[in-house]
Amino acid sequence: MERAAARLLPDGRLHLQHGPIDIVAGAEGPGRAAALRRAAVRFERVLEELVAELPLLRAPVSEGHAVSGPVARRMQAATVAFLPAFVTPMAAVAGAVADEIVSVMASDGVVKAYANNGGDVAFHLGAGASATAAVAAPVPARVRLDHAGPVRGVATSGWRGRSHSLGIADSVTVLAPTAAQADAAATLIANAVDLPGHRGIRRMPARELLPDSDLGARRVTVEVPLLSPAEAAEALARGRARAEAFVEAGHVVAAFLVLQGQTAQAGRMGLEAPVSAAD
Repeated sequence: MERAAARLLPDGRLHLQHGPIDIVAGAEGPGRAAALRRAAVRFERVLEELVAELPLLRAPVSEGHAVSGPVARRMQAATVAFLPAFVTPMAAVAGAVADEIVSVMASDGVVKAYANNGGDVAFHLGAGASATAAVAAPVPARVRLDHAGPVRGVATSGWRGRSHSLGIADSVTVLAPTAAQADAAATLIANAVDLPGHRGIRRMPARELLPDSDLGARRVTVEVPLLSPAEAAEALARGRARAEAFVEAGHVVAAFLVLQGQTAQAGRMGLEAPVSAAD
């Protein structure tokens, strides 16, 4: 296995790359330099730890899973909360890795820190600190995260993303207490944005696209035709119902769903640019 790479970018951010993991991290405060060094050291072992437990991490999550690595435990904790839905710990892998990197950066002398793992972002916000996160939408939207608020993770999923989806959402962006929780929830909400039985939606078994996919023979979306406004609204309503259930259960703070120019929202977070409701 190739070695993990860490380098400072010209703007002072830290770029971490190892296999499929590609992170840009940053920190602010007098402890910034030490925080970035800790992140680079911790990152050296992350992929190796995950590979050692891949069989369990690719299996449907259960409360009896005996994963041992710190990132694997984050993945397990984030996904077991969504039982009895079908979900594997891999649904939270990107967010859990981001959470792990931020956890080693957060300390005295670090006012703010973040790790952006391919769009799944974990934050540390010290007293008085805030951050702005992007929300995928037809009109660019942003949401402000404050130290006093509950959000420390943002993640986005959809059928057009780097991971396979069972649904047809262009994107689902979730705000949650951790990036691992946001990652898992975004996956499940995006799966729920769907029109079961629609003949124009093309799907293939996940393992035909990726032989070792944790989704196995489940059929993932590979093509979505132009939908009528009513069809898009129906699919979004399915996803919003699941998102609202997650908000009610305390798993997520808010979710923003997008499908072919239409949007829906669950939870309440102030946006700095408007997103129109599906209904």
